[in-house]
Amino acid sequence: MRGSEPQLPSNLGRGIRGKHFLNASTERKYLLFKATKFAPIMTITHWLLFCGVSLLMCFTPGPAVLLAISNSVDVGARRTAFSSLGSSAGIFVISALAMIGMGTILSLSANAFLVMKVAGAMYLIWLGVKRWRSKDGLFSSEEGLAPSERRERKNWQLAAQGLTVSLTNPKSILFFSALFPQFIVPGAPLLTQYLLLTTTFVICALISHAFYVALISVIKGHVVARAKLFNRIVGGTFIALGLSLLKTRHKLG
Repeated sequence: MRGSEPQLPSNLGRGIRGKHFLNASTERKYLLFKATKFAPIMTITHWLLFCGVSLLMCFTPGPAVLLAISNSVDVGARRTAFSSLGSSAGIFVISALAMIGMGTILSLSANAFLVMKVAGAMYLIWLGVKRWRSKDGLFSSEEGLAPSERRERKNWQLAAQGLTVSLTNPKSILFFSALFPQFIVPGAPLLTQYLLLTTTFVICALISHAFYVALISVIKGHVVARAKLFNRIVGGTFIALGLSLLKTRHKLG
């Protein structure tokens, strides 16, 4: 059993590195224990490859990135962090679901996938329509924040919004179900690998959110001058993402 080293008699002949073995079978068990106990979770090359794939995926604009951009002009860059943290919490949840086999269930069950797909699509479309119909200015004249009435949204509401966007996207679970097995090291603790891979992906996601929010802050003068156009672009993109989600097949690949 992993975690407790095999008990070896002290009066036997010497084996490997001073260890005593009753027979060849006991010696093999001991060597297997040592190999499993001290096996690296992931090589640095393996991890850097995962970082590259994660950054590529995170910097490709999707619902979470678009939500960060939208919130950055609504409530300011600082408070956008709450929606990004909510999105990150959602990533941990869907990653865990993928690890326990939910991705397989969604890929095989058309009904389960359909329910989740429609819920996610409707939420994205609702966000898009809400943004499209918005007629308010984007930034106030001071500190680059939204008008005072928009600051009534609580921090927990922003976090819940980010969490909902993550949890209602079945493609995320299918993505993790397809990606993680490529980087899992057989024999190494699964929980440790889950935490390492998911934390790495979350950090990459937060970096991408920060990049896009900073970019919007830099070009906010142009955004303010074209507030209506910005609302239409962001709203239309949300709607397009929702509609594309409805077209997603329930089979992997």
